[in-house]
Amino acid sequence: MIGRARLLVTMVRFRVAVTMWTFMLLGVARHASPRLTWDLAAASLALAASYAVATSLNDVADVDIDRLNRPRDASRPLVAGTASTADLRRTAGLATGIALMSAVPLGAIGVAVVLVSLLLSYGYSVGPTRFSRRMLLAPVILTAAYVAVPYALGVTVAGGRLGERDAPFVAGLLVLFFARIILKDFRDRLGDEAFGKPTLLFRLGASATCAISIGGAVAGTALLLVAVAPSVPVMLVLAAELAGVVWMLLRLRGSADPRLEQVAIGTAARAGNSLLIAILAWLLLTAGGAPTPSIDLFELALGAVFAVSFLSLALHPERVRIGYKA
Repeated sequence: MIGRARLLVTMVRFRVAVTMWTFMLLGVARHASPRLTWDLAAASLALAASYAVATSLNDVADVDIDRLNRPRDASRPLVAGTASTADLRRTAGLATGIALMSAVPLGAIGVAVVLVSLLLSYGYSVGPTRFSRRMLLAPVILTAAYVAVPYALGVTVAGGRLGERDAPFVAGLLVLFFARIILKDFRDRLGDEAFGKPTLLFRLGASATCAISIGGAVAGTALLLVAVAPSVPVMLVLAAELAGVVWMLLRLRGSADPRLEQVAIGTAARAGNSLLIAILAWLLLTAGGAPTPSIDLFELALGAVFAVSFLSLALHPERVRIGYKA
């Protein structure tokens, strides 16, 4: 029993789950001033469990690819030899039950949103659909699963409803994340090419993929600025974080070193996360009634902290430690 629980926790992969929770909090903050409630806890657990379903099923489907891309990655139990295919399928079933049960306190809409999340997870890796093997659908499905579903769950927790006010905001989040998710093809290139997995990178090449990502980052940020309409200091912070993303993508485009590619992608992701956190902070402080000068000061301080962290990676890529080596 303890072994099954440990495997379930492993498959949550919390660094990625945090991204989904961020989008959920953005949905809450867009509609209400977030508070620590049981509904928020239930939604967080439902998202974590649904993500464990996705990782378990995908690890089974892509085990041969992962053996090439991540031969020493302890977070891939099949590759590491710490779990079997049957273990991961049982984990997916257990996590499915946890996700649905956790959604019950959120009402019918909450259950429906989590059910959509589960259907996307199964459709991505299992059966005749297997969206992960479809060049254009794969990043679109991942974007929906990582952004649209958590955001909708956050709106449900806030007691709101999706409407016209959400359209440009959600569109910005979707485009921004799409620009990010297509970069994973660089990381997984070795195995994808070996097994003929169609990807944008494989079909279009590095330059075109980076160009699409840069365009998505710029367009997504522009949509968010239109939707949120922050003060000028906050806009400057967001623009600086976007500039960091574009800088790293240009570096990625011109790199032929696999290690430096990973560093550029990771550093760009950090700048993108900073942008989302800055927007989340703006929404939270505004909803809480904080005065504009105080919000601006906080955002500028937050931007300065992120800038130091970002520049330490951008200017010294040789010091960056890669989480896994293919």
